[in-house]
Amino acid sequence: MNEKLLLMILIGFNLAAWGFCLFLSFKYQRLYRAYDLFMRGKDAESLEDTIVALVDELKDLRAEDRANKDAIRVLNKNQRASLQKFGIVRYNAFKDMGGKMSFAIAELDYTNSGFILNTVHSRDGCYLYVKTVECGQTEMLLSTEEKEALEQALGYLER
Repeated sequence: MNEKLLLMILIGFNLAAWGFCLFLSFKYQRLYRAYDLFMRGKDAESLEDTIVALVDELKDLRAEDRANKDAIRVLNKNQRASLQKFGIVRYNAFKDMGGKMSFAIAELDYTNSGFILNTVHSRDGCYLYVKTVECGQTEMLLSTEEKEALEQALGYLER
C-alpha cells in the first residue's frame, strides 16, 4: 500500500514538473520572439545608436517637462492675482427713475481682495464710486446693493 501511495505522489510531482516546464517553455518562446524582433537587423553599433537616441530623447523630454512645470507655476501665480469672482446688482437709485440704470459690481481675486464699483444714474448725470475690498472686508460702509454684489462675488448669494 505504501508503494502505491509513493508511486502516485511521484507521478503527481512528475506531472506538475512537466506542466511547469511547458509553462516556462511558452514564456521563453514569447521572450525570444520579442528579443528577435528587437535585434533583427541590428548589430552592436546600431544598437548603441538606438540607446543613445533614446537617452537624448529622454533628456529632451525631461527639459520640456521642467519648462512645462515652470510655465504652469507662472500661470497659477497669474491666475491667483487675476480678478475671478464677480457679483452684480442692478437697481433704481431714485424712485422716479425707471429701468434700473444704476448698478453695483464687486470684483475679487483669489484672496477675496479687489473693489466694489457703484454707478449711480440720475437725471443730472452718472456718478461712479469705488470702494476697496481686502480679504472680503471693507473699511467703508456699504449700501445694500453693494453688500449684495459683494456677497454674490464671495459666493454667499446666487446671482
